[in-house]
Amino acid sequence: MSIFYELRYPTKWYTKVLTAVLALAFFVGLATLAIAGFLVYRIVKPQRTTSEINMNTFPGRPDAVQFSVPGLGAREGWFFPGLRGAPTIVLCHGYESSRSELLTLVSALQDHQYNVFVFDFAAHGKNAGVTTFGYKESEELRAAIDTLAARTDVDPASFGLWGYNLGAYAALREGETDKRVRALVLDSVYDEPKQMVKVEVNNTGLNAFPFMVRSAELSFDWLNYQYKQEPPLSKRLGALKNVPKLFIEANDEPELADSTRDLFVKAPEPREQAMIPHGNFAGLTDPDKRAYEDRVVTFFLMHLPATSGPVR
Repeated sequence: MSIFYELRYPTKWYTKVLTAVLALAFFVGLATLAIAGFLVYRIVKPQRTTSEINMNTFPGRPDAVQFSVPGLGAREGWFFPGLRGAPTIVLCHGYESSRSELLTLVSALQDHQYNVFVFDFAAHGKNAGVTTFGYKESEELRAAIDTLAARTDVDPASFGLWGYNLGAYAALREGETDKRVRALVLDSVYDEPKQMVKVEVNNTGLNAFPFMVRSAELSFDWLNYQYKQEPPLSKRLGALKNVPKLFIEANDEPELADSTRDLFVKAPEPREQAMIPHGNFAGLTDPDKRAYEDRVVTFFLMHLPATSGPVR
């Protein structure tokens, strides 16, 4: 009892020092949690960019496709038609990006007779909400594929997916459970969504503060508590046996390059690996962008030919 009394009303120098240290640690911890919580809030609600085109004049004759995501509401995507009955390539944009930033890749694929579809995830484009870095986004992707598979001008059982960071996680998660996915291009993919939280905290420079990254990860996990039992993607890679996969690593994104490499090593055949100097397709220079598009198109042509399949 005297020990607690001494801590509460310190009279000796060492208990005064101990009390001051404990009080400082408490307030530092509290401040860290508060800053981490605010930081995560800003991360999961990124600044949205415009995502509109003139459907009547834009090359490629796109159609606006409406679909609904259970629990998230209505979504709209752009469908660019290719050869009737050909596979459909769905492009999944990255964090803080949008469908409009992928239009040159759309054109490169459509030029080779693929049907191509792009849409915006939650908290991107004109869509409200927050990002979950792949948990709910894979549900949005599944709803888009279900809608496209019901069309009469595509092969309902033949889809290819391309994704970058956030979009790559959603694509891989969907591919592991959807037999309609026949080929995957995964650019800067991660194993668990909280890895992307760490990347974004590092980008702010606040990772230098003790426990800031861990506090942000805990805040993100709390926001997505319903997915606490969700295993890492690496646990289900065996489901992608016989599905061709291209893993793309960017040298200027070391954290994501490491996670991409780790998933490549664990993935079953067939698999391919590509290393590029710069990440973020939307921000590449024109020569780098053309080389990137050629690599992606070549992969799909080799593993998912744009030939006419069954239609209804």
